[in-house]
Amino acid sequence: MQNPSPPPPANPSSVINCVVYGPDGKRDIVLDEIGSALAADDRSFVWIGLYEPEPAVLTRLQADFGLHDLAIEDASKAHQRPKLEAYGDSLFVVANTAQAVGERIVYGETHLFLGPRYLVTVRHGASLSYASARQRIERDPALLAMGPACGLYAVLDAIVDNYLPIVDEFKATLTALEQEIISEKFHRGIVIRLYELKRELTYMRVAMAPLQDVLSQLVRSSSPLVPAETRLYLRDVLDHSVRINESIDVLRDMLGTALGVNQALVTLTQGEIVKKLGAWAALLAAPTLITSWYGMNFEGMREFEQPWAYPVLIGGIAVIVTLLYRYLRRIGWL
Repeated sequence: MQNPSPPPPANPSSVINCVVYGPDGKRDIVLDEIGSALAADDRSFVWIGLYEPEPAVLTRLQADFGLHDLAIEDASKAHQRPKLEAYGDSLFVVANTAQAVGERIVYGETHLFLGPRYLVTVRHGASLSYASARQRIERDPALLAMGPACGLYAVLDAIVDNYLPIVDEFKATLTALEQEIISEKFHRGIVIRLYELKRELTYMRVAMAPLQDVLSQLVRSSSPLVPAETRLYLRDVLDHSVRINESIDVLRDMLGTALGVNQALVTLTQGEIVKKLGAWAALLAAPTLITSWYGMNFEGMREFEQPWAYPVLIGGIAVIVTLLYRYLRRIGWL
């Protein structure tokens, strides 16, 4: 009796998913089965999802699909700006991903290799799983019929849509800070929070603006790897990215205005305080001047020889202070 052949080795831990899609549906496979899976049916394609893969995994996929050395180097080191590169019969796409962690935004990268019968996604840093993107195309036979380009669309759509709740959260935070600004409760924390929001939006703008250019190139692409029906879907993703970029620009402008308004209100409040202090100083200056004059030690002040002189002096001071007080109230200093 022959011993059964040993099962193929399991995928490395960095391989999140390795699936072949064909007319009969999807099937999970290991890296060793890629060649045989593609050879069995020329209408099938594979989608391999990696997260911070080891160099050996990328080297193996490079040998399997003929990926370019420069693209492999970028995918292994990360720290790339969003871009689109064409290498022979494959496309290499880089996109920045974002996640809200507390009150900070952390960024990651997703690298996509698109070929005639394969899609390889490589995630680095802060990035959500693309399981929902895979499930979406699996539920839609029309999308699956587009081949690996449908996975490219689904991933880019998930990346762009993930920015929307972050932008909405920033809008809500800015609205709350605006209420604190106009409530005249000035404190250092408001200015610090406004600055932090503007800094985060600037980083987000740096991540999103190049991605909009990448999507524009894909929409206008004449590559057979991106069929016309897929470009229609990518145009919708481009519209979303434009809207997000416009929202980021508007929020940055509003934050700059909020910082300016906060500074103006603080300056105005300080001016009002100085005016009040000046008004009280003027009220105290009048009796101080008169009493200091009569407080001098010299002879010849005949008025104090009269019994009514001191009460008249006090009354005169009271009249002067009263008139000065009414004047300061009328001009708004008190």
